[in-house]
Amino acid sequence: QVQLLESGGGWVQAGGSLRLSCAASGGTFSSYFMGWFRQAPGKEREFVTSISPGSIITNYADSVKGRFTISRDNAKNTVYLKMNSLNSEDTAVYYCAAGWVATTFANRYDYWGQGTQVTVSS
Repeated sequence: QVQLLESGGGWVQAGGSLRLSCAASGGTFSSYFMGWFRQAPGKEREFVTSISPGSIITNYADSVKGRFTISRDNAKNTVYLKMNSLNSEDTAVYYCAAGWVATTFANRYDYWGQGTQVTVSS
């Protein structure tokens, strides 16, 4: 059983940056594919980015490509999401997730954090 805890969310002005962290405990973090998803009010949860266990493979949604960067530190059991050039459409609750496959589908991830709110003010 893996527990995930996100942090780093908050309020930022448009054009600003934030870095989210997701700390894992209770499992073999280095074995999992890790993903970030987000959910805005009234919308479905959507894929943002994912990273393979050894950081070799990353995948990004078109809407964040070139602005967001996912990384992980297996020694610290933590995955990060650096977000630059934020705009109002990035406002959402951001969730990290752990799973056994590389996928953009939320239902293929086995473990989820509780989420952290990101609000971008224009």
